[in-house]
Amino acid sequence: MPGDNQAPLRICLLSYRSNPHCGGQGVYLKNLSRALKDLGHQVEVVSGPPDPQLDDDIPVFRLPSLDLYNPDALFRVPSLKELRDPVNIMEWVGISTMGFTEPFTFGLRAYRFLKDKFHRYDIVHDNQCLSYGLLAITKRIPTTITVHHPITVDRRVAIRSVRAPWRKLQLMRWYSFVGMQKRVAARIAPLITVSECARKDIAKEFRLPLHNLRVVPNGINLDLFYPLPEIERERNHLMVTNSADTALKGLSYLLLAVAELAKTRDLRLTVVGAPKENGNIVKLVRKLGIGRLITFTGRIDNGEFVHHYAKATIAVIPSVYEGFGIPAGEAMACGVPVISTTGGALPEVVGDAGILVPPADAGALAKAIGELLDNPQRARQLGEAGLKRVRDSFTWHKAAEKTVEVYREAIRDHRRS
Repeated sequence: MPGDNQAPLRICLLSYRSNPHCGGQGVYLKNLSRALKDLGHQVEVVSGPPDPQLDDDIPVFRLPSLDLYNPDALFRVPSLKELRDPVNIMEWVGISTMGFTEPFTFGLRAYRFLKDKFHRYDIVHDNQCLSYGLLAITKRIPTTITVHHPITVDRRVAIRSVRAPWRKLQLMRWYSFVGMQKRVAARIAPLITVSECARKDIAKEFRLPLHNLRVVPNGINLDLFYPLPEIERERNHLMVTNSADTALKGLSYLLLAVAELAKTRDLRLTVVGAPKENGNIVKLVRKLGIGRLITFTGRIDNGEFVHHYAKATIAVIPSVYEGFGIPAGEAMACGVPVISTTGGALPEVVGDAGILVPPADAGALAKAIGELLDNPQRARQLGEAGLKRVRDSFTWHKAAEKTVEVYREAIRDHRRS
């Protein structure tokens, strides 16, 4: 029986937008689905765009949507045939009025897809969507949700990062889906989150009792991220794995630190990814006059990723806030020394295996980077300590085992209710 602690489970994972190439939600979906399958459970995924590109033995049901954020057809005008579907109308009207309706409409589509298929599953696990559609789903089948971190933090940091009143209003409108997420989170338990910091912040921001939240730390895929000792580390070469214009990721503070350090030393920065054309990051690089020091890689595969880590002197994690901090764990898994902020849960990931500085503080970043560049022996020690910490504490096998414990708790609670 599914409630038996030894019986394999039939699991449906929901993920409304899980880019396989970047972002914690896409990494989470890909690795957790693989680890659950390896434990012997049946796993199927219901996904929105883009294609999550999971392993071939994990079935994916891709729900049709307008996909108005597709870079190849950004904010296109839907056809009259598409607008016969009222869910498509809600998606289009919401996004056309500067909202972000994808989580809401994905939940409606997920319920519509599952309503005659609930008998196929023992548990439904949502990946940060928190749509009203989940309230209908949880009436029919045990349901849990992973909340990676409270989006209220993203909203607050984003609004503070702009000055124009109209931009603040625009951001408030875009983040209006947060109200839905708060209401849905209050109606479903147990919930999963990825760190003690995220657990406390979600409880505070969403006004939830702490006992509703279970901590299941993310893993790091050690088959994809590992040291390459045959490659010699380069001198004064920094690396960061996020080029987003999102204020929460703190890349602007690292660029300010690089500009300060460049006054007295020769160094360069590799940024994995590509910034928005004429976005805030591009403008800041131009303003600081450091374009010659910065290399944006664009999209790269995992093999290139590992080679960049192997050559880097230091990996920097400048985020203002992270619910977990997968980039920090991936860098540590590659044996590269890490300098990270204390934003959110990053201290839980880095521990004493890296250097921690306050978030949103370019001066502190510059000081820490300069001191570590001048102390190669300390850098080697941190690289070795980081690798050991990841191998001991952050594997997807452990994450999957703890996730299954939450599934079984949700199943028991649903039966009692």
